[in-house]
Amino acid sequence: MKIMILVSLLAMMWTGQPSESELALLNINKTESTVSWKAAKVTGEHYGKVAISDAKLDYENGRIQGGSFEINMTTITVEDIKDANSNKRLVDHLKSDDFFSVEKFNKSSMTITEAKTSNGKDYEIKANLIIKGISNPVAFPVTVSEEGNKVIATGKITFDRTKYDIKYRSGNYFENLADRLIYDEVTLDVKLVGMK
Repeated sequence: MKIMILVSLLAMMWTGQPSESELALLNINKTESTVSWKAAKVTGEHYGKVAISDAKLDYENGRIQGGSFEINMTTITVEDIKDANSNKRLVDHLKSDDFFSVEKFNKSSMTITEAKTSNGKDYEIKANLIIKGISNPVAFPVTVSEEGNKVIATGKITFDRTKYDIKYRSGNYFENLADRLIYDEVTLDVKLVGMK
């Protein structure tokens, strides 16, 4: 039995395969992890949050190898409007077919396809972002830090909403909008907190 274990270990070392202790699928703390959104228009901007329903981070030998997250679009909030009625009106509008069609598409997600880094802290990430069932590639920077048994990954994703069939008051699709124009660029600030 001991000989078999020794042979297995030697074979693993010879093939260069990482041991199980070097491989880790981090448990994501969904309470500490956040996704914040921001969108701008001619007359100002709106921002809020949306809850993470599922997330994974592949972390091997101190480096991100892959990962994904899924957000529950039914939880979208608006944080810049304090009046309750106005706030609800915008939230309901964001959930409507003018924007995210939440009744039909209650989940959005992102999956990493490539993670490049030279120092294990600063990454260039490529991923597929799916909104309203439509997938498009995105690229964005991510910073990773370790605090005790936590691995914290933060990144800012910028996407063109019209690529996901969100064309409401877009200057690329409607004329003479003047101060009713809503810009096409939307940003997501993502923070994933994984436990080693």
